[in-house]
Amino acid sequence: MLVRVDFNLPIKNGKVEDSFRIKKTLPTIKFLQKKGAKIILITHLGKGGKTLAPVAEALGKFIKVKFFSDIVGTQAQKMIGDMKNGEVVLLENLRNDKGEQGCNKIFAKNLSKLADIYVNEAFSVSHREDASIVLLPKLMPAYAGFQLEEEVRNLSCAFKNPKRPFLFILGGAKFSTKMPLIKKYLKLADQVFIGGALANDFSKAKGYVIGKSLVDDTDYGIEKVLKNKKLILPVDVVVRSGDELINKAVNQVKSNESILDIGDQSVKNLALLIKKSKLILWNGPLGKYEDGGAGSTKKLLRLVASSKTLSIIGGGDTVTLISEMKIEKKFSFVSTGGGSTLDFLANGSLPGIKALE
Repeated sequence: MLVRVDFNLPIKNGKVEDSFRIKKTLPTIKFLQKKGAKIILITHLGKGGKTLAPVAEALGKFIKVKFFSDIVGTQAQKMIGDMKNGEVVLLENLRNDKGEQGCNKIFAKNLSKLADIYVNEAFSVSHREDASIVLLPKLMPAYAGFQLEEEVRNLSCAFKNPKRPFLFILGGAKFSTKMPLIKKYLKLADQVFIGGALANDFSKAKGYVIGKSLVDDTDYGIEKVLKNKKLILPVDVVVRSGDELINKAVNQVKSNESILDIGDQSVKNLALLIKKSKLILWNGPLGKYEDGGAGSTKKLLRLVASSKTLSIIGGGDTVTLISEMKIEKKFSFVSTGGGSTLDFLANGSLPGIKALE
């Protein structure tokens, strides 16, 4: 079995910092082990040029695994030929071969020769048209892993007869990837709350000073979106002014200040909406969490986690916070995806999913 996973994990000082994605693949791996399959795991790490040795070490804390510092070469072929039923091996970083991101047919064919059946258990990279994602399913019998099926089923709840009231909370910074979501869910959801750096763009469009805050100067037609009554924006923010953190109204930010987080009143307003909602879809942090602006996001995540509301959480940075807080099991569903979650929510499918059909 050739299983495409996404173990593109954060590594610091040679150690994996977060094993969330590893844990999510274990049901598929253990199911295949019980069936006596020989399991070959393939993944990428970063943009290429890095070894998966730290990932193999982290994976080894959950299951017995052998790591081969080869992809499709003679060493990998020999080692795979010697595998016993139920064994798990991890091949080297796919992006160390240009054929992966180049979607090269010869590279894909060489990968396909290593096994009999392909399994996509990499939802979080299924928005990429890489060789291991879109070409392998055309070359061998292909199936979806348990986690990929879970992703599709749960994320589909946001656009297939969603429960109401439906609240969509959107944060983060990449306006270009999130504007299609904003427009789509202003139609589908009952309320759409915008936080994070995205809110700075709206504040600027309203004529407010945003100081040194992160902003995207591209014209995305924000003025039209601002007229939508479903749109909810922060009424106050936490700014860094020199060495101080100050809570102030959005129209009181000074040119030498930078916005770090949404403010206390905005948290209270959002908390009321959370309590009334039957479905909450959340993607992206509401503050600049890496610079000390995680306070409001953490408060509201705990509130969602303690509610009985159907809660679907996605986005790499939000999931990192949830993992740090050790509360992932308290939500209805936490997606392993970042960009793939956004694309799936916007388009209803992904290249990697279509390749399995």
